[in-house]
Amino acid sequence: MVQYDEFGPEKIFEVYDPRTGLRGFTVIDNTALGPAKGGIRMMPGVDIDEVAKLARTMTWKCSLAGLPFGGGKSGIVADPKKLAPEQKAAIMKSFGRALRPIAPKYYIAAPDMNTAEEEMRAFVEGNGSFKSATGKPADLCEKPGVNCGIPHEYGSTGFGVFHSTVVAAKFVKIFGKDFSVAIEGFGNVGTFAMKYLTEYGAKVLAVSDSKGTIFNKDGLDYKKLMEVKAQTGSVINYEPGEKLPNEKLFEQEVDVLIPSAIPDVINTQNIGKIKARMIVEAANIPMTPETEKKLHDRAILVVPDFVANAGGVISSYAEYKGKHPDDMFKLVEKKVTKNTKKVLQRAKKQKIFPRQAGMEIAVERVREAMDKRDGVAPAKKESAPDEKKAE
Repeated sequence: MVQYDEFGPEKIFEVYDPRTGLRGFTVIDNTALGPAKGGIRMMPGVDIDEVAKLARTMTWKCSLAGLPFGGGKSGIVADPKKLAPEQKAAIMKSFGRALRPIAPKYYIAAPDMNTAEEEMRAFVEGNGSFKSATGKPADLCEKPGVNCGIPHEYGSTGFGVFHSTVVAAKFVKIFGKDFSVAIEGFGNVGTFAMKYLTEYGAKVLAVSDSKGTIFNKDGLDYKKLMEVKAQTGSVINYEPGEKLPNEKLFEQEVDVLIPSAIPDVINTQNIGKIKARMIVEAANIPMTPETEKKLHDRAILVVPDFVANAGGVISSYAEYKGKHPDDMFKLVEKKVTKNTKKVLQRAKKQKIFPRQAGMEIAVERVREAMDKRDGVAPAKKESAPDEKKAE
């Protein structure tokens, strides 16, 4: 059941195309800050309830990232494993056409589960507006060489996770650059997070994928690990290294633990075994807020997902504005750094855990935008000294 409250959802748009078999929907949660931003998820069991929850998450993520975007999300009910490439492209084109009444004026699409840059190409072709989606292929340009796509494969999310980690490490007084790290998941986010962390000087001691965990007390070499993964299909074939079960990654004595793949990987089964000084949530919902609070009570800092992994949506904004990839990386660094500081400083000052602080900031920004839109006089408030400093 979709939950309605003071923030939304504002619109639910459902479409069907009997020719292609498209059955999809878009939830526009809130547009007070700008057009709703959110990816297109293609799964056989996706439903409006799930998409509505994801759209609300995007409302808070865009708000906290300081972007002029609201929150939205789309779902297409289809099994991509049963679709030929041309069938999938036809469905995406059809979805782009169907969303012309709302995209890009009220909604801007992006990749999500089982959709990537080529699906965004098809969506934009069907929609007819270059601005109707981000995460497009780099060779797709509004004009030759002008305002081109910035695919998520550039690694903007992992790059943002790296900068959030550096800020948080200093916050908990981890001095020096050679702090130790364990990374769960070696996909697009985990690989780029490792790349930038090792270039910075950090030692990544453990990495996992679906086959298991590889551990080396002296640190893993990023380039070599990438080669091993590409050639053998798994990080566990890296040498020298100790092969461990996936669950053992969370038990390593490291400074920083970065879950970057699967939801709910930190739970009641392993929370008592975590020895890291801090956790940076590169994945979406790697643990519940209740679990975060328990770790906070044990003096383990948790940087929440919608703070740490906002690099992807910031990259989307850069593409939307027609920026060059180099400028995109500068924008990701600036905004993720600024907002991580802001959240951690508020959490410390108010003696609350970081997710609470992040939510307070995000909600305040959306509510202020709604008041301004609706002509409601804003309440007077003073920024805390530490938050002024974070600006």
